[in-house]
Amino acid sequence: MTGVKFSVRDMVFTALFAAVLCAVAPFSFSVGPIPLSLATFVIYLAAGALDWKLGVLSVLLYILMGAIGLPVFTGFSGGFHKIAGVTGGYIIGYIPLAMAGGAISKAFGNKLWACAFGMVVGTVLLYTCGTAWFMLQTGSSLTASLTLCVIPFLPGDTAKIAVACVAAPKLRNAFLRTAQT
Repeated sequence: MTGVKFSVRDMVFTALFAAVLCAVAPFSFSVGPIPLSLATFVIYLAAGALDWKLGVLSVLLYILMGAIGLPVFTGFSGGFHKIAGVTGGYIIGYIPLAMAGGAISKAFGNKLWACAFGMVVGTVLLYTCGTAWFMLQTGSSLTASLTLCVIPFLPGDTAKIAVACVAAPKLRNAFLRTAQT
């Protein structure tokens, strides 16, 4: 049986993205029942700059820290109750966002269009997880849930994807240069 091996560099960059996610996600403001933060932007960067497995691992570290009670979720909150609450599906949806964003981008040679496509697919998965959980928790209809939980976020997520697709390759190249030194 072979285990997954991570270099020290991989561990450092994974921890770095988890730390940045923990630092930016608490700062948020409400757009209806769903808060707006820069968490998705950091995940877009992680998906584009790291191997998809490392991006997912950084998100899992963030979720674990929040689940045990560290105030890393929006509004400086933490605890498993946030994951089980009305916005928990979006927190869990960060995992397929990082996975799809990174895997699709890498599968097509990290080209700009592949980065954007991967992040859009990941965002659709994020919205699907979050909106389905929101509907289950609140009993809201699909139309009402999309109006509250998706439509207000589309312009911001589009801008975040555009910036991340430009910045992620630069970060990836910088990370690769550190491996050569």
